[in-house]
Amino acid sequence: MECRGGRDDDGVSIKQRLYPDTGVEVALVEHCQMHRFVWNLGLEQRAMWEETRRHFVEKVTYNTQARQLTELRADVDWVRAGSTVVQQGALRDLDRAFDNFFKGTHAYPQFKKRNWREGSFTVRDVTVRRLSKKWGTVLIPKAGWVRFRLTRPWTEITNATSARVTLRNGAWHVSFTTPPRRKINPGTGEIAGIDRGVANSIATSDGDFHQAPTLSTGEQKRFLALQRRLARQHKGSNRRTRTLDQLAVLRRTLDNRRTDWIEQTTTSLARRYDLIALEDLRVTNMVRKPKAKPDPEREGAFLPNGAAAKASLNRAILASCWGQFATRLAHKTNIEKTNPRNTSRECNNCGHIDARNRESQAVFECVRCGHQAHADTNAAQNCLDRWLHQQHNQPEDTTKVARTRVSGARTRQPRKSRVNHLTAA
Repeated sequence: MECRGGRDDDGVSIKQRLYPDTGVEVALVEHCQMHRFVWNLGLEQRAMWEETRRHFVEKVTYNTQARQLTELRADVDWVRAGSTVVQQGALRDLDRAFDNFFKGTHAYPQFKKRNWREGSFTVRDVTVRRLSKKWGTVLIPKAGWVRFRLTRPWTEITNATSARVTLRNGAWHVSFTTPPRRKINPGTGEIAGIDRGVANSIATSDGDFHQAPTLSTGEQKRFLALQRRLARQHKGSNRRTRTLDQLAVLRRTLDNRRTDWIEQTTTSLARRYDLIALEDLRVTNMVRKPKAKPDPEREGAFLPNGAAAKASLNRAILASCWGQFATRLAHKTNIEKTNPRNTSRECNNCGHIDARNRESQAVFECVRCGHQAHADTNAAQNCLDRWLHQQHNQPEDTTKVARTRVSGARTRQPRKSRVNHLTAA
């Protein structure tokens, strides 16, 4: 059976493990390097273009670069020997990267380093065939049919509109872009708030905690030992290659664990709640390096800026998978973003905001009303209450949120009313 499709940039990716033969793997690596070459060449050309530059006849866009790519293929034999699908896909990826940059959602595109151990390229027109219950093949331009492990329903694979082949940590994968799936929508009427943290990756307003997995103690020791060994080895040596392969196995194991945790956790939450209030965190901004502080008394010297401590916090944030978790949760259920300001310092009982309310990571005790709770649970309840408050203040919303104030304090509405909020509405 074969399936052909066009391209859909707004779809959802289905990632499957790819198992190329030795000869086919060489062709795939060449595709990755060709993708990198065209990307870097197009990025350099765009970086050079200015309206004041006289040697540019017209503005550099995808259309102009695609025409120039055709001329380049006619003049250079080794470029013509490559796949035009891969080369044009690199220009489309670059054009999309600039669109995201101008929208303010991504950083400026960067040059890709030469790395034989990582790479990717796109396949615009997807052709797949099913071999058995657990195996299928996909047609890669100028490489042939490549087997992949089938772990999703075949109908989802046949709905693919495009695909991307990636090499990472010594493993090949193919990601099929398919139309977005329907959200789960269990119809329970339950809603919840979620707080994202480091000690507890996910904490719900109902008091549930979820922690992103990591390497075991023995695996962490082995990983550090391999990194020390790698630092002593010469580049290009066979021993260094074997060490890189061993590190890739550990990295691949960790990636698989985190991916499985994200899928399992988001699915269980989507099957339980009809709506989830989530903090609107700018994760990219939160993991930026601190700015350097020049020493005014010594030229060329800098003052301590806490970079080491910030680097440790950044690693912990990235290890908690905040961004991937929010993305996959939005694919499966309805989420609402709330203002994250002072959610960890605000008392959910009286609304008092004070840094002394949370003097430790886990314990929250309000200095005004004495309310005690787990700090992450209190923050998650604040996320939910803020969304409920927004709904209550909307003029067209008939939802009523029970809130009473006694002597300047506020009391949260009963849990049963909060659970059945959507059903009542």
